[in-house]
Amino acid sequence: MLKGVRIIDFSNYLPGPYATMRLAELGVEVIKVEPIEGDPARHLGIKKDDTGIVFLANNRQKKSIALNLKEKEGIELALKLIETADAVLESFRPGVMKKLGLDYETVIKHKEDIVYCSLTGYGNAGSFSHLGSHDINYMGVSGVLSQLKDERGKPVHPSIQIGDYLGGMAASERILAGIVAKILTGKGSYHCISIAETVASIMGNHLLIAQETDDQTGIKELNGVLVSYAMYETKDHRYVTLGALEQKFWLNFCQALGRDEWINAHFSKAETNNPVFMQVCELFRSRELTEWMEFGKIVDCCLTPVLEPNELHSFAYFQEKEILWENNNESMYVKMHRNQKQNGASSPALGQNTKELVAELIRKASE
Repeated sequence: MLKGVRIIDFSNYLPGPYATMRLAELGVEVIKVEPIEGDPARHLGIKKDDTGIVFLANNRQKKSIALNLKEKEGIELALKLIETADAVLESFRPGVMKKLGLDYETVIKHKEDIVYCSLTGYGNAGSFSHLGSHDINYMGVSGVLSQLKDERGKPVHPSIQIGDYLGGMAASERILAGIVAKILTGKGSYHCISIAETVASIMGNHLLIAQETDDQTGIKELNGVLVSYAMYETKDHRYVTLGALEQKFWLNFCQALGRDEWINAHFSKAETNNPVFMQVCELFRSRELTEWMEFGKIVDCCLTPVLEPNELHSFAYFQEKEILWENNNESMYVKMHRNQKQNGASSPALGQNTKELVAELIRKASE
């Protein structure tokens, strides 16, 4: 889809690499510029074949060139690479690329129509811009973390980096917008993505509802207060999600279970003093997860399981759509875009394409 587009990726860890991997799977040629010691994610946490899982999961279908950006030669090669590209992504703290001589103002002297995207925590200006932060910080300041609370009202520590992934999606979206604008106008552009702002952007419903009602928990019908839209525990201590918000789905649910007396309790509260809620809880606890999964496939009532990561590959929907796949080294991956062919490409070895890319630059210089 995007074959012929080239992006030079100076990002590390998770948000930036996730952004460019999404683009790589759309056909973009992503050249990952790594320090001599490699993206720190290569050495982080759990490893497979001596390479960090975080790196392997977010750098498929890319090329890698190892450059020392603290030396003149490394900077010169980076600038020559940028001259061949359509876009640049970087995720350093504000000011770092300027110190290196690879900031937007410098780069456009070498490539006037470049689309340049900086992926930051808090933007490139203002009193927060110099601060280091991580996913949990962006989740906190955006208000999103306040929506994930236990029964005591304590925020639950997420075990998935929602903010980082949203930031990566926003960066890939903005890069694509910049490339489209360049096609239309012939001009490049600069974009600065703030992950904190991106995460806050999903709080629109909550802000307006809080302004009108002083309720901080968003859309009431969707936040777990209704018997027909809630999570329930099963006999084997697993969980299912019931989303029978519309009348037809609740009707299907009740009638399939032979519980017509529940129909009028569609919008009743999911509280212990509600006898219907307690009966629904008891019924869900009478059958195991697999039984409810089968029920949810047969009865159109918006009933699905809460799956664990190692169950995704065996779930019928993902099998049918071939969303999950194994590459050549038998690692499990998830497609970034449905209907895009997987070529089995793994994440690159450190500097795997350095010789190839340097040779290309030399050849272009001699033409």
